[in-house]
Amino acid sequence: MAIIKYLGHAAFEIVLTGLDGAEKTILIDPWINNPNSPVKLEDYKNRKIDYIFVTHDHGDHLGNAIDIAKLTGAKLVGIFEIALYAQEQGVKTVDGNIGGRLRIDDIYAVLTPAYHSSNRGAPTGVVISGKDVTVYHAGDTGLFCEMSLIGELYQPDIALLPIGGHYTMGVKEAVKAVQMIRPKIAIPMHYNTFPPIRTNPEEFKKLVESTTPIKVVILKPGETLAYP
Repeated sequence: MAIIKYLGHAAFEIVLTGLDGAEKTILIDPWINNPNSPVKLEDYKNRKIDYIFVTHDHGDHLGNAIDIAKLTGAKLVGIFEIALYAQEQGVKTVDGNIGGRLRIDDIYAVLTPAYHSSNRGAPTGVVISGKDVTVYHAGDTGLFCEMSLIGELYQPDIALLPIGGHYTMGVKEAVKAVQMIRPKIAIPMHYNTFPPIRTNPEEFKKLVESTTPIKVVILKPGETLAYP
């Protein structure tokens, strides 16, 4: 089982069962200072966070990751250059690169390609697998054909996909991404934070659910999805 909590923009908190059967709490791209965030940085002072994944180092994704890692002792996981930067800030890290599966203690992860930019290393998405649930966070990306391979190889149960356009996929491209990845559930992200990425997630939901058997769950910041 997994619990997916939306923290606004592209930030998520995920609780899943690790390979050892114990509950693990994971943050992805925790920009907690985003204008729609339901939480504050100080909320993490007494929280147990196991891992923090960062897809790329733009401020709206690296966000508060280093501060939270220092508060909680969580391991920051990212591409080599981002992990090295975080390590220099005194944070425990796991470095990787785009390619094969990483065994990180009691979870599996794969850093996937993303069509975007980054100041440190290449931008990525990430596939995270626990004992019985697999989640794909696409990071900031445009549409690319290899998304079909992500679906084929890793069969994510849940896909977290940007829909805001301008800097990433828009609705049209994200619908095609869902068709290629074929998750059981798609959750839109990276929209309505700033004027350039204003869009209607209901349009995404309508188009996906009218062309595929895949369910779209629109989460407001602070809302959660329990799966299955």
